Amino acid sequence: MQHRNTIRVTASAMAAIAAALSLTACQAGGEPAAEASSKAPTKAAASPTASSPTAPATETSRPSTGGTSTPTGAPASPASDTSGGTAPTCPGTSLEASAYQAANRPAGTGTGAAIVEFTNTSGKACTLKGHPSVAGAGNGSPEHNRPLSVTPTGSASSVRLAPGRKAWVKLTFVQVQGEADGYCKSGANPVVYPTLVVGLPGSGAHQVALSDGEVAECDDTVTATAVSAAKPS
Repeated sequence: MQHRNTIRVTASAMAAIAAALSLTACQAGGEPAAEASSKAPTKAAASPTASSPTAPATETSRPSTGGTSTPTGAPASPASDTSGGTAPTCPGTSLEASAYQAANRPAGTGTGAAIVEFTNTSGKACTLKGHPSVAGAGNGSPEHNRPLSVTPTGSASSVRLAPGRKAWVKLTFVQVQGEADGYCKSGANPVVYPTLVVGLPGSGAHQVALSDGEVAECDDTVTATAVSAAKPS
């Protein structure tokens, strides 16, 4: 009994082995390898690689111009600011000058200090710059000018005057002391000038009379500010 069972088991095992070999041979020779591989999905083909020659160009492929470019047809930036410093120097004929006593002046009985005001009477903008020259006009006549020694104070910078705008300089004299005709501390005699001749670099000389008196001063010496857009006191 046991002997027959052993033979049957062996026969069954042999049959299984034969079936396995037959299946292997069928897979190896019964179906072509290319057909089998075509049935397998290929995920790599679904997405292009970074090295694909058909990939679109990126922004870095554009040529560099080495700075901020100006769009075609756009106006270029101006070389200078036209709001100041580019107008020509005011000619003497474009200015009207007047003068009056300053509110802040040295103590004494003379004029002490005067403000000279320049107005641009032309139709174009122009500039003034610098410290003035000052002369006393003897007998009110420019032909009898007596130059005063000018001590400049403050730094000079260009002042742009649009039509109708004003600029100023302040003149401070050596003050006359005492009453009546007064006296000078230096011992010199006080001098009275009916008018002054005030000049600015490149802008001519202008004869002015004080609107409120005459210029009484000592030593023919004056301290002068540079022309300014701010009205002094």
